[in-house]
Amino acid sequence: MKKSNGHQIIELFEKWSPKRLAFEGDPIGLHIGQLNRPVDKVLVTLDVNEHVIDEAIENGASLVIAHHPPLFRPVKSIMTDTPQGKMIEKCIKHNIAVYAAHTNLDIAAGGVNDMLAERLGILETEPIDITNSEYLMKLAVFCPVDDADALRQKLAMAGAGAMGDYQACSFSSQGTGRFTPVAGANPTIGEVGEPTRVDEERIEVVFAESQQAKVIKAMFAAHPYEEPAFDIVKMQRKTNEQGIGRIGKIAKEMTLKEFAHYVKDVFEVPALRFVGDPDTKIHKVAVLGGDGNKYITAAKRKGADVLVTGDMYYHVAQDAQALDLAIVDPGHNIEKIMIAGVANKMTELCGENKLAVEFIESKIITEPFQFLS
Repeated sequence: MKKSNGHQIIELFEKWSPKRLAFEGDPIGLHIGQLNRPVDKVLVTLDVNEHVIDEAIENGASLVIAHHPPLFRPVKSIMTDTPQGKMIEKCIKHNIAVYAAHTNLDIAAGGVNDMLAERLGILETEPIDITNSEYLMKLAVFCPVDDADALRQKLAMAGAGAMGDYQACSFSSQGTGRFTPVAGANPTIGEVGEPTRVDEERIEVVFAESQQAKVIKAMFAAHPYEEPAFDIVKMQRKTNEQGIGRIGKIAKEMTLKEFAHYVKDVFEVPALRFVGDPDTKIHKVAVLGGDGNKYITAAKRKGADVLVTGDMYYHVAQDAQALDLAIVDPGHNIEKIMIAGVANKMTELCGENKLAVEFIESKIITEPFQFLS
């Protein structure tokens, strides 16, 4: 195992939970400190406050990965006699960097909403609402026939040619390439000043737009020519559709009242609210961590019997009732499921990459509400 710095850890994290998935304006990324320092312990938390930073100091963690951005709104001043100012001051004094992954971690495959859906036993899930997709690109590159297999292999290793459940997909056609090297050229085939004919193969592969730099780099590295001939075309078809929330079916049908008790037990909350007829049959379930007020119509359109989400507003609850959509609101804090989820995922990723990093699960309770029974 080798030592790591913050950049290496966050690079692995962002391969799993890319920044491009985040909602516009969501203040994700590095909030405090710097990443170009050695890191051997990382604290994972839902929220960041002074108590959490004290916990990081006690555990010797030099990086904090949080779900909720600690600086959600622009800071005009840092007063160190305020709770936020004290927290920032401690981070700076103890060289603790704070990184936030919010809606991108909600949306990512295996992220917060998948964690919540898995805990609820929701099967065959899909997003409630598609928020991200990217265009497919097509590369057509010409190379000598004898080099085509090696080039195809390198392109496939870079991710080109992946289509659904198939990998290394490509199409080839053969023809004759013609060129004349001029002064200054260092041709692989042919001589300077001499017209040259080569039996060539045209290789066509598709790839997601976000992979373009990697695919082109692989093409140049593997191509025998000094100046490869190639075309890149943006296709109308999109791929990698990802979105917010999850919806699917539960294995056993329940009444709404039974399901509400089930949610309460699963997430170990002392109390929750629900909207709807307690005897309504629940089979298709939507879940969205945090504030899901904007998604009642999308959940209903997808056929949900109930939406599990937090921070439900009074009038939005009435709107859901009018839509005949049940609501179960166990609160915002159930997103704390990400603490263990992120710690486990990052332990796995760092292990695969031989990085010696310990991920510590925060034990600080950041739920601000208390309940009377």
